[in-house]
Amino acid sequence: MLTRRKMMTTTAATISATTVLPFAASGQVSENRFATDGGNIQVYPVNHASFWMGTPNGVIYVDPVDGADAWEGAPSPDLILITHEHGDHFDLETLNGIIAEETVLVTNPAVYDMLPEDLKARATAMANGDEGEALGVPIRAIPAYNLTEERLNYHPKGRDNGYVLTIDGFTVYIAGDTEDIPEMRALSGIDLAFVPMNLPYTMDVNAAASAVAEFNPTYVYPYHYGDSDIDAFAAEVASASDTQVLMPGWYEG
Repeated sequence: MLTRRKMMTTTAATISATTVLPFAASGQVSENRFATDGGNIQVYPVNHASFWMGTPNGVIYVDPVDGADAWEGAPSPDLILITHEHGDHFDLETLNGIIAEETVLVTNPAVYDMLPEDLKARATAMANGDEGEALGVPIRAIPAYNLTEERLNYHPKGRDNGYVLTIDGFTVYIAGDTEDIPEMRALSGIDLAFVPMNLPYTMDVNAAASAVAEFNPTYVYPYHYGDSDIDAFAAEVASASDTQVLMPGWYEG
């Protein structure tokens, strides 16, 4: 289970060549492999806001939805992170179909309250600002919310999470559904970020690119982007920072 602790100091890590490896029966997905002091982190997009990472500490699923079949061929999860309650991020049927005997969950408090008792027994709720550890990985819950008045009902401040993970000195920021909030812009030392951009639920390409240029991660994946122009996002990021934009096939399954 997750335990509370202070965060560790992080250092940068490196990325190796991008390859394409088979994953689910639906087709192939891009894999980016990142080297850390303890081994590789491998990122596998599934769809939209869902992906999994193979890490030296175990297999981590993020916001698994779309049924167990969407995750066929992936190794069983050691840790599942859930950012918030919307159906493209949280689905009980999918959880019941993919969870393994030793899987632990980390969720925001609202999702934790929605879990049946058997899943609550293996879950920990983290509120905005909480710090803890699972699989030996330090985890920090980052706020995720809307700023624009007409979007406030989608993701109210204080309810939903993003997460910062530190895996063998490699720091991963998973933004969840959010606009370009001050807490995002204030981040530092991020090696890899996952940043959403789709209207009306999160933010537009310009806001996302502006935020990325400010907190300047080494690498960024646009995800949860729907029909947003991610080529324009990549161009804006390149013109304002030295962040490398990674472009896997989130919607190609």
